[in-house]
Amino acid sequence: MTREDPLAPLPRRVEVAIIGSGFGGLCMAIRLRHTGIEDFVLLEKEHEVGGCWRDNTYPGAACDVPSHLYSFSFERKTDWSRHFASQVEILDYLRHCAGKYGLRRHLHVNTEVTGAEFDEAAGLWRIHIADGRTLEARVLVSACGQLNRPALPRLPGLEHFEGKQFHSARWDHGYPLEGRTVAVIGTGASAIQFVPQIAPRVKQLFLYQRSAPYVLPKPDRAYGWLERALFSRLPASQLGSRWWTYWQYESRVLVFEGPAWVSGILERRFHRHLERSVPDPRLRQTLTPTDPIGCKRVLLSNDYYPALTRPNVEVVTEGIREVTRHGLITVDGKEREVDALIHGTGFQATDFLAPMRITGRGGRELNEAWREGAEAYLGLTVSGFPNLFLLYGPNTNLGHNSIVFMLESQVRYVLACLRVLRERNLRFLDVRPDSQRDFNARLQRSLERSVWAADCSSWYKTAGGRNTNNWPGFTFHYRRQTRGPRLAHYEAVHVPSPPGRGSG
Repeated sequence: MTREDPLAPLPRRVEVAIIGSGFGGLCMAIRLRHTGIEDFVLLEKEHEVGGCWRDNTYPGAACDVPSHLYSFSFERKTDWSRHFASQVEILDYLRHCAGKYGLRRHLHVNTEVTGAEFDEAAGLWRIHIADGRTLEARVLVSACGQLNRPALPRLPGLEHFEGKQFHSARWDHGYPLEGRTVAVIGTGASAIQFVPQIAPRVKQLFLYQRSAPYVLPKPDRAYGWLERALFSRLPASQLGSRWWTYWQYESRVLVFEGPAWVSGILERRFHRHLERSVPDPRLRQTLTPTDPIGCKRVLLSNDYYPALTRPNVEVVTEGIREVTRHGLITVDGKEREVDALIHGTGFQATDFLAPMRITGRGGRELNEAWREGAEAYLGLTVSGFPNLFLLYGPNTNLGHNSIVFMLESQVRYVLACLRVLRERNLRFLDVRPDSQRDFNARLQRSLERSVWAADCSSWYKTAGGRNTNNWPGFTFHYRRQTRGPRLAHYEAVHVPSPPGRGSG
């Protein structure tokens, strides 16, 4: 019986428990091993590592960050096939990392965490698994990410639809789309990738667009054999490509927070792309956003707009009134009958650790602490929840660069906290409420000066309008802030001295 067997026994207690095995969880595990820490487990609710790159297998799934940058700095892959890697290639990379760094003996798949509570006296997290098993950990690391729980639209009658329906992140590859009439709800990052792939296959495609996204050309191409040979034999060339890409993308933060003329340049690129791709002026008008550029995710595609000009594709902008057994009725009273309904409606990104029930000091639940919107100190730690660290936590998402860079910064910070716990013989570290409050007050003031403060709805914001997802600034600023913990910002609780031995 191996650790990957769903019935394999969990250890009773470990030093570190990591929830999730996407980029964040694997990075944390690899770095633990680099520092000599072997007493940890990777808890994965699915059958394999990979996170969102395991789940999102829809046609055309690919990354919108260049492959040389969308990989670990300590495991640079020199043979990416394209400038922007596909889902299949990224998942293979993550599997490779899990194997190369010996993580599978720490991995427990089909192991869904339902909750955890902190035992303050013992300084331990007691973690509950869906099948009734439990384990204890000194440190709990959540690497669940922000894009792991599909969001389904709340439409009257949706449960009565008799055709096939599924979310893009749960693509049904066994359902043949050929010759079918298909409705797609949503025009976000997933839809712009799979719509061009399925449009030539279906009989009719109705694309329901609530608001038009900004779509820019994607500078994608295959790497030639000569380039790959150069990257392989001269690793410095691949490193140079990585850093050039980093600074090129880092400058794009000015679109969100810089002067208007910077975003104006990008907006002109968008209009040129739209005009070249869509000859019909009426359709161009339909596909022209009304929000300022950047307030929602800016998307990249070369084939999305051409797909919408196909005679079997109709872009529907009227709101959906209800779903019937055989189709959808829009607010103008028109019903369109369809065989299948595909939800390209994104994820419950602002819910973070939900539906897990996390209980900290004094019996306080994380959902209660976050009732007005999730927040954390440096996006990593939450007051009242000691020794809990969040990778890709609140306000650490990016609109301009690679999240892998942010994850490596966060992992370095967690390792520094682990060293402090060990070297100072601490029971736990708990960020002070005022430190968390001051950090988030500064962060929200920065967000108010950005384009994300514009009056547009996006997955970056809660229903109440609070931006809980994005980092407002340069990633190198974040890396500098996460060099290591400032103990003045934490309550450091020591392990009690044995009976009969005073502290001096």
